[in-house]
Amino acid sequence: MHGQERGLNWVALLGTKGGPAIRPGSAMPTASLLSLDGRRIVVDCGLGVTRALTGQGMPLADLSLIFVTHLHSDHYLELGPLLHTAWTAGLKHPVRVFGPAGLDRYWQGFLDSMRDDIALRIADEGRPDLGGLVSLGVLDAGEVPAAPGLTVTALRNRHPPLVDSFALRFDGQTRSVVFSGDTAPHPPLADFARGADLLVHEAMLEAALEALVARVGNADARLMTHLRRSHSAAAAAASLAREAGVGALALHHLIPADDPAFTEADWAAAVAPHWPGPFHLGRDGLVIPLD
Repeated sequence: MHGQERGLNWVALLGTKGGPAIRPGSAMPTASLLSLDGRRIVVDCGLGVTRALTGQGMPLADLSLIFVTHLHSDHYLELGPLLHTAWTAGLKHPVRVFGPAGLDRYWQGFLDSMRDDIALRIADEGRPDLGGLVSLGVLDAGEVPAAPGLTVTALRNRHPPLVDSFALRFDGQTRSVVFSGDTAPHPPLADFARGADLLVHEAMLEAALEALVARVGNADARLMTHLRRSHSAAAAAASLAREAGVGALALHHLIPADDPAFTEADWAAAVAPHWPGPFHLGRDGLVIPLD
């Protein structure tokens, strides 16, 4: 499904793996593409986002609006390369990027690291200054002045030890979508997502966590402690979707996304007792129509 075949409102899950590491055959880290009223919005820029956007038929030179939910590498590692590649593909108009405080240090560091290439392409190819095309806005709780005709609202979620970590709600003319971001169960998120057409929520499969920690090989309990205090089980995401009265639930940022011992049936079994509505298990490239 590309272009007009999709209608104006849809979500494409570009990378659905929780965490930054990739292995042979695994999914890619977190990134999404949202279309509301035909306006395309990138949410998070994990490794692989650039290729995944082109795989969805989006010309990179059309980039205009990007959100980063928090400063973990699996959500913003490829922001700089995405913008630079879009620039080499013909990007000439301004791009607005919203993210937590500190994202400006990443962007300035990226520009510094590519200074020679950028200067050469400006002089040799006549390109506009990349740094001058990109403006960064700092996310905080409340309404985000992103673009005319689009209402964006941010909610600070629970993802310790980070404080500046956000859920995002996008309301267009007829459809609304909420991204939980990375978060432990957070009761205010139910009101935040109330009545949305789609809730895209991160999720862990509880039964698979012990095997995941053993495979990663951490010598102590810190990884498991982080997972349990900073993320949500699939059952908790499903319960929140039911409380919020959303139209559909999609699980994203899957932990784990690459253990062959656990299948879609395991995820469905974790969700089914708590959520009776339409359900989408994230996989890279999945397109969820909203029309």
